[in-house]
Amino acid sequence: MLRRQFVKGSAIVGAAAVAPSWLRAASGMWSAGQERKVAQVLECKRTMVQNVPVLRGFAGDHTDLVSPFVMLDEFGPLQIDPGTLGMDIKAHPHAGVAPTTYLLSGSGRHTDSLDNDLVYREGQFMVFSSGRGAIHEEVSSMEIRRDGGIVHGFQIWLNLPAAQKFSTPLTTLRDKTAFPVIETDQYRLKVVMGEAFGKASPTELHSPAFYYHIQMRPGGRLDLPVDPTHNAFIHMVEGRLEVEGQRELKGQQLALYQRGGDVMRFFSEGGAEFLALGGRPLDEPVVSYGPFVMNERSQIQRCIDDYRAGRMGTL
Repeated sequence: MLRRQFVKGSAIVGAAAVAPSWLRAASGMWSAGQERKVAQVLECKRTMVQNVPVLRGFAGDHTDLVSPFVMLDEFGPLQIDPGTLGMDIKAHPHAGVAPTTYLLSGSGRHTDSLDNDLVYREGQFMVFSSGRGAIHEEVSSMEIRRDGGIVHGFQIWLNLPAAQKFSTPLTTLRDKTAFPVIETDQYRLKVVMGEAFGKASPTELHSPAFYYHIQMRPGGRLDLPVDPTHNAFIHMVEGRLEVEGQRELKGQQLALYQRGGDVMRFFSEGGAEFLALGGRPLDEPVVSYGPFVMNERSQIQRCIDDYRAGRMGTL
């Protein structure tokens, strides 16, 4: 069935409340001359994406500090009881942006107007590069609806450069075994996008970016190299983490970093889990309307017209 009703309320709407709440930490950090400085701490905001509760870190704001990313949602942990509907994010369009999905637990089902019907699971990484426009639907898999389980993961949107805004849409799903892992007695780092410590992710990128899933062991330290000209930020999942300036972050917080400095330093007394993301800023205008992210208002109108005319395909 061709989906022609434009969905206004399921994308870049609302913003994370800016409410720094630093906790003073008992320092376990080394001193550093070129350490990145924290610019701002955000408290995630609870909201709904159709029937799914999410923690929203940012959505279309803070572009100077998060580009090339434009939105970060953490969904779950969501308990799905056997025989229930579970996650049910109905068909809607995207254009000019690449929503990415990464699960810590559970499974989901993705269908789109590119004739994909995919079940994704814990540790896998999916990129829906919408380009000139395509439709997708995200629901619980049949197995988790039948058996029940816990779904916990992230949908994080990567902005497409101006030259790729009207590129051919493409969906890719990579198994968890495809991603390199750096593991020491201090931490475990999975390279979902980009490169770290000489190990590169197979994820293809339109512009330089990185996405790391990091688990700090109790008493663990990590010096994470970063390009000083790139943006960088971290999203806390659980635990407590000491960052620059003897500041301590906890779950449901994000730290946005200033540019400059070639290392981010972390210490966790009791263990912590977080995402580290960033990349080269696109330094291009951003105009968004619902699930469309473009550079000019005229492009947004073109997307709306294409969707209403059925040119983004069918499910």
